[in-house]
Amino acid sequence: MGLVYVIAGNLRSWLKPCKVAPRNGDRVTTMQQLTELDNTFLQVESNRTPMHITPVIFYDQSSVKGGKVRFKEILETFERNLHKSKIFRRKLGGSSFGFDTPYWVEDANFDLEFHIRHISLPKPGDWRQLCILLSRLHSRGLDMRRPLWEAYVIEGLNEIEGLPANSFVVMLKIHHAAIDGVSSTEIIQALHSLNPDDPLPNVEDNWKGESEPSKMQVWSRAYMNNMKRPVKFMETVSELVPNLMKARKQNDQEESHLEKTRFNTRVSAHRVTDALAIELDQVKAIRKAVPGSTVNDVIVSIVGGTLRKYLQGKNELPTGSLVCGAPINVRANSDSDSSGNQVGMMTIDMATDVEDPLERLAAVMAHAQSSKDYSNTVGPDTMMGFSQGLFPMFLGASMRAAFFAASTTDFPMPVHTVVSNVPGPQIPLYLAGAKVHMMMGLGPLLDAMGLFHAVISGAGLITINFVSCREILPDPDFYRQCLQEAFDELRESAVTSKPKTKRKKRKSRATASPA
Repeated sequence: MGLVYVIAGNLRSWLKPCKVAPRNGDRVTTMQQLTELDNTFLQVESNRTPMHITPVIFYDQSSVKGGKVRFKEILETFERNLHKSKIFRRKLGGSSFGFDTPYWVEDANFDLEFHIRHISLPKPGDWRQLCILLSRLHSRGLDMRRPLWEAYVIEGLNEIEGLPANSFVVMLKIHHAAIDGVSSTEIIQALHSLNPDDPLPNVEDNWKGESEPSKMQVWSRAYMNNMKRPVKFMETVSELVPNLMKARKQNDQEESHLEKTRFNTRVSAHRVTDALAIELDQVKAIRKAVPGSTVNDVIVSIVGGTLRKYLQGKNELPTGSLVCGAPINVRANSDSDSSGNQVGMMTIDMATDVEDPLERLAAVMAHAQSSKDYSNTVGPDTMMGFSQGLFPMFLGASMRAAFFAASTTDFPMPVHTVVSNVPGPQIPLYLAGAKVHMMMGLGPLLDAMGLFHAVISGAGLITINFVSCREILPDPDFYRQCLQEAFDELRESAVTSKPKTKRKKRKSRATASPA
């Protein structure tokens, strides 16, 4: 194995970005190649499973001079901030038919007005209409020939309780191949200012488009990358196996065949969504009832209570607890450039077999800590590196086969749903003078993963936004009711009960795996 490390050390120099020579007068440029993890989100994309992340931001126009933001002002705000992120103006290029990952190429034909659209709800403009519109827009894939994002400015929110008068929404759709949850919040901050009267950036934007790499460049690079993959695979496995054994020994891991639910079947192309907005201070108050618990523990407990209520109402609640997947950020603080995926995933037992809300929170807290310990022992960077040792074509085919098997057979279920908690900015933010009032987000679905909870905090609120498909969740209003009731019960229990002491850790079903 020592020889492997020597060879791998010599091969690391091959991993530098591909410098593309100028062709037909083009400038010399360094094009960034997608990582294997980024590329997996392209490979599992289909007409039924578009893989974009969708932040939804609500704005109060009362801080705007004249009380109205014009669409052209929003266009100008985007235009003057494009230089802050590479995501806005680069597209995919350099296809090698799955033998290697594609490249990001600055789109010489970039058209801002193609990416930003202006629409309005029909009257009366209520919450149900907005959720239906968001679902339909979210279900449509992005144009893969252009930069992988879109923005919808939505007006006509006239009858939505709790929103300031004359509010509007900006719905962003950004492909998961380009960002993860953490980098999506950085994109949001890049578009906003800290004061309503702050002028737009006045910087020299020397951006230029690029030509795609030639076939010779693509295939020669693919050949070199594929020569390295077996070495990278052996290097990663040599680190991963001992860490897995150590983690399993330390955390007393328990093998378990998790029972399937209606959410672990094949998904359709039709989405449904709704959300619950909670005061962040209320969530922080709840966690004090169980010392040591976190905001994320509270959210997972609420989701666990929701699933318990919903599945009980359908007479479908499994006897054992359901488990959620929770993406975790593995960035170093100095390595956050608003692009790509630097994320792993841990699993958390949601204690859906526990009736008492505070007992459930205590159980979730104990299991979450066990899962964190397991993930830290395994090493999230090691798990991410595992994908780099696999051939992209093989990795994509394997993932599609695994999702298909999980949704159509008795294939063991690793998780029942996803709960993705992304802390957003708590400081006031403004877009063209309009103040951010609330933020929420919609996540992607996959076969066997037909329920996604996107959790985002900002402006003093934290929202739990669930997404499913209509065939799996035909009654989103009922699920939303269960979500509200689960929160209300936990809050009331926290107010009336004395603080719970830390409970003994439950045996963990957790594993750390690439997201």
